[in-house]
Formats: sequence, structure tokens, C-alpha cells
Amino acid sequence: MRDATGGSGDAGATWALIVAAGSGERLGLDRPKAFAALGGRPLLAESLDRLERCPLVDAIVVAAPPGWEETSILLAEELAASKVVACVTGGPTRADSVAAALAEVPEEALVVLVHDAARPLVDDSVVERLMGPLAEGFDGVVPAVAVPDTLKRVRDGVVRETVDREGLVAAQTPQVFLTHVLRRAVAGDRSGSTDCATLVERSGGRVAVVDGDPRLLKVTTPADLALVESWL
Repeated sequence: MRDATGGSGDAGATWALIVAAGSGERLGLDRPKAFAALGGRPLLAESLDRLERCPLVDAIVVAAPPGWEETSILLAEELAASKVVACVTGGPTRADSVAAALAEVPEEALVVLVHDAARPLVDDSVVERLMGPLAEGFDGVVPAVAVPDTLKRVRDGVVRETVDREGLVAAQTPQVFLTHVLRRAVAGDRSGSTDCATLVERSGGRVAVVDGDPRLLKVTTPADLALVESWL
């Protein structure tokens, strides 16, 4: 399913895909995670509003929860988010949602930014950092933060190994890619992927890492939602 939102639809250099189809079961809600309340409005509104105002983003496609497409369109209209040109139905997996949204991006688009609505506090400075390595020949760029905790590999409730955390980072979104590289990656095996960088890596792409932002917390639990709201 696809619904136009009344945006211009003109092809720009950079298109943003907002992945918002998660169920949010761990939040204990009667609605999808993207429509959890954050600061008096839906969680999705924060990412929409911020990417609408980001000068590096030319157009936006939303992958909405099934059955919530019209609500997502109305939200974009309420926010006067004129960069939103399409809303597609999200798939059963994150990668399927990305594939559905990517199908709306024109061939002439140069860069695709993929962002999870569950990380609402996306900042222009992060987007700016992401764009630099693309000009240096990388196929994609991800923001990441250091892993501060000791990591244990556990099986059946027993520690099997303490993992050396040197060189380990926690990847965040948004992630940016050359459009043709992401198309090739998404067209391949999408099983078991938890982010787009995984797909690009599988297809042989080179992915750079830049500094992320601790405030790009992924909302998974009610405690996460409360913490993010305290940062608004």
C-alpha cells in the first residue's frame, strides 16, 4: 500500500526513510511503538519534525505500522512536514520495511538515510557527521557509541566467555548509504539483519563509523520512554 501525502515528490539528493512499523509489545501499549506518547505527541512526530527541519534531507518516506498508514499521513500533515512524500506499509521485519520504503525513492537520488522512529532524538550534527565519509569513498556510514560494560557470552544461564570489548561499539541510527549500494544490499538476503549496515556489509560494501550520540537511545521499555522524555 502507498499513500501520497501531498509533498512535492521531486527527487532530491538525500532521501530519509523513517522505519516506524515496530509493534512495541515491550512497552505494554495497545498501539504500535511509533504512536507511544512522548512529550504530548506520538513518538514518530519527533523524528518527523527533526528530519523535516534538517537542511541535509530533501524528502522523507515513512514505513508505517500496518493499519496506521492514514494516521501517519495525518500526523505529517499536522506537523506541516512537506518533505514527506510517501507512506508505505511496513513489513514483518525491519529489513522488509526498509525495502518497501526504498521502492519509493527515485533512481536519481544519491543518498538514502535510514532512521528508526524508536530513536526520536535525531540531531542535525549527527547527520552532518554521517555525510562526510561518503565523499571519501565509503558505501555507508553509521553512528556508534562505545560499549562501557563488561560483556559476557551466556548459554543456559551460565557464563561461557567474557568478551574482549576492544574495538566493539554499539551502532545507532540514522545510517546513510549511497542509494545504489543500499538497493543492491536490500535485494539480497535480508534474513537475520538488525540494521541496514549489516546488509551492506554482506554485499561487500565498505561502512565507516562516526561518533554517535548517547541521546539517540532506542526506546524499547517504559523506562526508556521516560528517560527520552526527560531529555526533551
